[in-house]
Amino acid sequence: MFPEGRLLDFLIVGAVALIVVGPKDLPVLMRKVGRFTARVRGMAAEFRASFDELARQSELDELRREVQALRTARPIDYATGQLGAGAVLSDIDAELAQTNAALAGHTEVTIPTTEPAAAAPAAEAPGGQPTASPAEETGAGAR
Repeated sequence: MFPEGRLLDFLIVGAVALIVVGPKDLPVLMRKVGRFTARVRGMAAEFRASFDELARQSELDELRREVQALRTARPIDYATGQLGAGAVLSDIDAELAQTNAALAGHTEVTIPTTEPAAAAPAAEAPGGQPTASPAEETGAGAR
């Protein structure tokens, strides 16, 4: 009930108050001290509540700013800011801008292709009939 054995301290303060104030006025003094303590605790609780409200309000403002940023900006911009991938995307944007400028200027853009050469047309037999493909000759095409 009393913090860390402070009972002796409370007894000494009570004995001094009883001697100084007297037994007649001691209950009145204790009521006034109790009311004063209640007011101080009430003010401390009010201060703490207002401080907590300010903290909550600042967190809400920060969340509102983040939501507004997500609404106005593209989500990819927000994600790159959080992940630190801005340099990679700026390189991609630069290459796309270069390609768009080249296309707008009707200049030729060389794009390396890895497509195989176009298939050769089927050879025709001397009578105008197409010859069989190698798969058909071996019977792989027939089931």
